[in-house]
Amino acid sequence: MEKYKIPGQTRIGHVHLKVSDLQKSLDFYCGLLGFEITTLYGEQAAFISAGGYHHHIGLNTWQSKGAGPAARNAVGLFHTAILYPTRKDLAIIFDRLRQASYPLTGAADHLVSEALYLDDPDGNGVELYWDKPKEQWKYNPDGTIIMDTLRLDLQDLLKEI
Repeated sequence: MEKYKIPGQTRIGHVHLKVSDLQKSLDFYCGLLGFEITTLYGEQAAFISAGGYHHHIGLNTWQSKGAGPAARNAVGLFHTAILYPTRKDLAIIFDRLRQASYPLTGAADHLVSEALYLDDPDGNGVELYWDKPKEQWKYNPDGTIIMDTLRLDLQDLLKEI
C-alpha cells in the first residue's frame, strides 16, 4: 500500500467531553475562559465556540452525570489544547486565571510554543497556548522540529498586557 500523507490544511475541528455537571463546565469554559454557547440540548449538553464557529467544544452528561473524575493513570484524553492567536492573548487569559485564583498545573516554553496547563472542573487537562512564529522554530539535521519543556517566565508573559 502506498504511503498516505494527510493534507496539510487538515485541522482538528472540535473535542467533545463527557462531564459530570454541565453548569460547572459552562462556568469554567464560558464564564472563565470566555467561550460562547452556540447550542444547548436541555440540561444535558452544550456546544460552545470561539468566534461564532458551530462548536469547538461539546460538553455532555449523557453517560457521566454526577460521575467522579477519570483516574489519572487510566487510558483517555491527556488534555485539550486551545490555541490562542497571539502571546498577548495568552497573557490576558493567564491574568484572568490569576485574578480568579484558578490553579495552574504547569506552564512551559516548548521552544515552538508557550503553554499554560490547568484542569477543568472534572479533572480534564486543558492546555492554553500560542505558537511562536514558524521562523523562530529550530530543526534537527534530519528535519524534525526541536522542542523541549522549559520553564515559562510568567512575569515576562504578563508584560504583554
